[in-house]
Amino acid sequence: MLILVCNLGSTSFKYKLFDMNHDSAEPRVVAEGASDRIGQGNSAWSVAVEDNSDQGVTDLADHAEAIELALDQLKQQGAVTRLDEVDAIGFKAVHGGQISDPVQVDEHVLSVMEDFCDVVPQHNPPYIAAMRAFFAQLPNTPQVAAFETGFHQSIPLARQVYGVPHEWVQKHHIRRYGFHGASHRYIAVRMAEIQPRAQRVISCHLGGSCSISAIDGGVSVANSFGMTSQTGVFHSSRVGDFDTFVLLKLMQAGMDLDTVWRVLGKESGLKGLSGISADMREVEEAADAGDQRAKLAVDAFVDSCRHYVGAYLAVLGGADAIVFTGGIGQNGKAIRAAICANMQYAGIELDAAKNENLQRNAEASIHRDGAGVQVWVVPTNEELIIAQQTLAVLSQKQTVR
Repeated sequence: MLILVCNLGSTSFKYKLFDMNHDSAEPRVVAEGASDRIGQGNSAWSVAVEDNSDQGVTDLADHAEAIELALDQLKQQGAVTRLDEVDAIGFKAVHGGQISDPVQVDEHVLSVMEDFCDVVPQHNPPYIAAMRAFFAQLPNTPQVAAFETGFHQSIPLARQVYGVPHEWVQKHHIRRYGFHGASHRYIAVRMAEIQPRAQRVISCHLGGSCSISAIDGGVSVANSFGMTSQTGVFHSSRVGDFDTFVLLKLMQAGMDLDTVWRVLGKESGLKGLSGISADMREVEEAADAGDQRAKLAVDAFVDSCRHYVGAYLAVLGGADAIVFTGGIGQNGKAIRAAICANMQYAGIELDAAKNENLQRNAEASIHRDGAGVQVWVVPTNEELIIAQQTLAVLSQKQTVR
């Protein structure tokens, strides 16, 4: 069975085509590709099918054109001879409100996603557009939405609610949902394979978007995100935790609500505080060169991560392992060291040489021998989780041709 897994951003489209052959020990990636700057001109695209690859630049007006290009490339590169050879399409969807389990996409699912576009404006609209584009291109191919919130439905209710009127919870579904579910689920599964005795795991997904989860026995019991993906830990250009009553101050100062939303969602986090970049590598470089705003941004990012690590040590009653993943988590040596600094009291002690010499995107432990808490770097594989969830949904529905 061939399953095409799609991962979208507001101006990007990434995909992997998996062969879910049950005779194989692990699903095989048949092809993968990406395009960026969608709707902005000069869109860079790439495709790789086994040993063959190609790339270029074109103008992609919207996600529908990016999808059409990707499907054409799959045929041109020989991944498929006909598009109907693709058995299903899986999406790393973000917010489905009260729908959290992986589900086959239909008009009801799309309608619910539309209801939550206001709280995840950078994510739900492109996913909805992509789903409709695939229905137009491949009307008989089932689609599955595997929502990022799904892994976190096991979080205790007292840790999901805000201190708001209960009617808001019931009528408007106002609560903490948690996101990055595919990534944290993969970490839970992978740690059970490589360190089965590590039951209490703090998973740190740090990248352009960041979140930290407490996992107990493979089950999520806390996540730093709230109702939206703007909250929690510092992000590259999103605000993270923020006092909502500051909105009154900003609006009284003459700032309109649309401007506030835009700034908090696209011009805050590392980018806003440093005034330099949303890329941690560039901010660290400036901080090392003596830029004080950049140093403040790095320090604030680290502190926000330490805040949640400390909170989840309390939630779990200690930890057996801390895992770093995501672009910053996997490659940010100095960030990992700073987050784990001065935590010997909790059993967290890095081996400086292991941390410094770890190869890019490698999977390895970096804790000191004899430390009470293991510290691991584990590259995540969200697409694999989505492919497996898609297969499970369609197997239950028996809709696969």
